[in-house]
This record gives sequence, structure tokens and C-alpha cells, in this order.
Amino acid sequence: MILLGLDPGLGTTGWGLISADGNRLTHIANGQIRTDAEMALASRLLALDLALADLILEHRPDGAAVEEVFVNVNPQSTLKLGQARGVVLLAASRSGMEVGEYAARLVKKSVVGVGNASKDQVHAMVQRLLPGAKIAGPDAADALAVAITHAHHLASARRIPTR
Repeated sequence: MILLGLDPGLGTTGWGLISADGNRLTHIANGQIRTDAEMALASRLLALDLALADLILEHRPDGAAVEEVFVNVNPQSTLKLGQARGVVLLAASRSGMEVGEYAARLVKKSVVGVGNASKDQVHAMVQRLLPGAKIAGPDAADALAVAITHAHHLASARRIPTR
């Protein structure tokens, strides 16, 4: 199963693709989608959508996961992040994939073991869990962590018997 993890942002959206076969995880690709701060908001959101559509068409993931929005001190920043997150959710959903959503604390706890882990700790654990992966930056590392969290949750859900 190929899973796409997404760390939404208006300036930079991180993405990471992994293959999950039970508990075995393999890195496929990762990167960052950047938008030009000089462009109008609507144009930036469109650029993000088009880049995500290309990424999804190229790799054809089976599922996706997106980090949930946290509230910034600056309400304008939170609103812009929410708009970028909406584009990310739409792009993933448009392709027919089921989309998981995970709080940042849960992602950190799943990957590092503690919910208040630093970005450096997340990056180091992602590197350990996906040996040999060349990580494109902190947003890509966060996106890979989201994909890893989704893989773990999907594997756990399969092991729990339903009545």
C-alpha cells in the first residue's frame, strides 16, 4: 500500500510517500511544494492544488493522511494555514483516496514516543524508520511522519477484530 503524508502550509507544503506492507515501511519519495509569497492568495492556492494533482497522478497513492491545523498566535496565519489545508484535503479526496487526519501531538507520539518532541527529534526518528531516505527538509520530514502514523493506525485497525 502506498501512503501519502501531507504537512500543509501556504508557503511550504511537505509531502512524503511510503510503502507499507504490514509493519514494514519503505521510503518512496518526499519533497516540498512552495508557493510564491508575491502571488495573490487565490493563485497560491491554485498552484498548491495543481502541484498536488500532479504528485498524486504520478505516484497513485492508495491513501493519504494530513496533519491537523494547530492555532497560531496570529489569526491571519491560522486562517491561511486552514485554507492551504483545505486545498490539501480536497486534492487528496478528489482522487478517491480515504484521507486520515492526525493531530501534531499524535504524530510526534507515534513516531518519537512523546507528544512534545522537537522537529529535530521527529526528523531523526523518520531517518531511522526509513533508512537511506534523503529528506528534502523539515516539512517533508513532518509529512513522512504523518504517513508513518497513518500506516501504524491502518495496521492496528486491521488487527482489531470487528463484530
